[in-house]
Formats: sequence, structure tokens, C-alpha cells
Amino acid sequence: MRKEYNFARSSKSPYAAKLKKQVTIRLDVAAIDYFKSLAAETGISYQNLVNLYLRDCAARGRKPSMEWTAGADEAEAPRTVKRRKSA
Repeated sequence: MRKEYNFARSSKSPYAAKLKKQVTIRLDVAAIDYFKSLAAETGISYQNLVNLYLRDCAARGRKPSMEWTAGADEAEAPRTVKRRKSA
């Protein structure tokens, strides 16, 4: 193994842009705080943890079950999302 490598003539992988796509989503503060605390414990960035979790859900075909509960104002009834147990 060399002590140093020269990457002056290297080029970017044409496949790198296809690996991930930048998106903007709005998340609850509690969800962000949860993944940030996991990031502090594991040493993995919270963005990667969210990606890993979503990828796992997609691979297992998990779908959220949503139940609507009546709030003080019927126009703004809060949503409660319960995660289904995987088979």
C-alpha cells in the first residue's frame, strides 16, 4: 500500500449522482431530535439514519396505518400514526 495517492487525474464517477437524490421534506422537531440523539449514540449522521430507516421500510414493504382522532378544533384534527408490526 502506498504512503500517498495522487488523485489529480481522477474523475468523478458517472454513477455517483444516481445513488442519492437531494430532496426537501418537513419533519416534526421530535422526529429530528430522535434521529439526532441516535446519531450521537452511533456516530452516524442523522440524515444517513433517516435514509437507512426509510430504505428498510421500503425494502420490507412497511406502510403506516393512520388513525384520525378528534381534537379541540375539528378542522385541525391531529393525526396519530401507528407503525404496523412487521411479519
